[in-house]
Amino acid sequence: MINLIFVREHPEDFKRLILRKSPSFPIDRFISLEKQVSVAQREIEQLRAEKNRLAKEAQKGITPEIRQESQKISAELKQMEPFFEKIEAEFKDLYLHCPNIPAEDIPEGNKEANKVIKTVGQQPHFTFEPKNHVELGKKLGWFDFEAAATMTGTNFALYKGDAVRMLYSLTIMMLNNNVKHGFNPVLPPYLVNEQSLINASNFPIFKDSVYAVPEDKLYLTPTAEVNITNLYRDTILTIDQLPERSTAWTSCFRREAGTHGAHERGLIRIHQFEKVELYTVCTPESAQEEHERMVACAESILKSLGLHYRVSLLAAQDCSFASSKTYDIEVWMPGQKAYYEVSSSSNCTDFQARRTGIRFKRHAQDKAQYAYTLNTSSLAVPRLMVALMETYQQADGSIVWPESLKNISIQF
Repeated sequence: MINLIFVREHPEDFKRLILRKSPSFPIDRFISLEKQVSVAQREIEQLRAEKNRLAKEAQKGITPEIRQESQKISAELKQMEPFFEKIEAEFKDLYLHCPNIPAEDIPEGNKEANKVIKTVGQQPHFTFEPKNHVELGKKLGWFDFEAAATMTGTNFALYKGDAVRMLYSLTIMMLNNNVKHGFNPVLPPYLVNEQSLINASNFPIFKDSVYAVPEDKLYLTPTAEVNITNLYRDTILTIDQLPERSTAWTSCFRREAGTHGAHERGLIRIHQFEKVELYTVCTPESAQEEHERMVACAESILKSLGLHYRVSLLAAQDCSFASSKTYDIEVWMPGQKAYYEVSSSSNCTDFQARRTGIRFKRHAQDKAQYAYTLNTSSLAVPRLMVALMETYQQADGSIVWPESLKNISIQF
């Protein structure tokens, strides 16, 4: 949630920034409702306080004046309270749909305005026409998408043999790397409740993208970011505890996979995928440094695997709902002849913290203030497997594993 004090004190700046990110957001209605709710709430509180004062006076004896004044106040409250409830409900709904304020230093526009700020390595060259991972995997017996579709549905994957070894080896490699960079491992439940998704800013805006278990009022997590955000729910941290850095490996579940084209078949976009996440809670002044640190941590994995990639600063309209500033790391996939995102790194400022109640104190006697939260994919495993398979393929269709991955290859 955004800071309403900023809305009241800088309405024009707020309007300008929000419309950079979400041009269709009903900003004028939001500002108007915020004022109406604030005024109506004050008036109702004053009327209730006056009614309580009259009730205390009436204990000494009810006079006609007290009775008349009390009846007048009751009539005003009866008229005002339904109006207040109506505008408050509308405002709360808009408040939950209002995106985070984008940073001033990110580009205007949408995807076409994203800015590549770094390119690492070179696109691999082949003496043969490189195959895509679906062709490679079929020949090697690594995947069985047909069996996955039969037992579950389309856009799910079933891994076999060396594909399973690669998946788990990559996961262990990422966790080892992230712990080395100061992130503490966490293994949360894969199911979360509705409030957890509201706190992490996934609900209500992305409710249609999440798998539900209605009988238990639970949902399959779309990302470990949701889980770790709620690890700090209603927590007041001390300055000595910050920054708090966590890393988690979970399967992630999203309903969106089936809406994309045939070129994104195989592992490119699936409903269930493994991902290692980085998450940081820190002070506002250290957030930018932490953001760069998290990106560097994710990059170090790609460097150790010898993959060609680029880092882009996203334009305002391409940033996620909760993000103020986002970097995407996109790896080159020779078989796809395209870059694909394997990591998205976002500074969510105090947006999630306000929803979740994540605060800190600089000194014991100080008033608690909202912390900043940041998250980074480190990394999305299936897409990383695609990049490895397509980059390290041989003319005969075999795949040579990078040395860094051979060293931790899981044997079973």
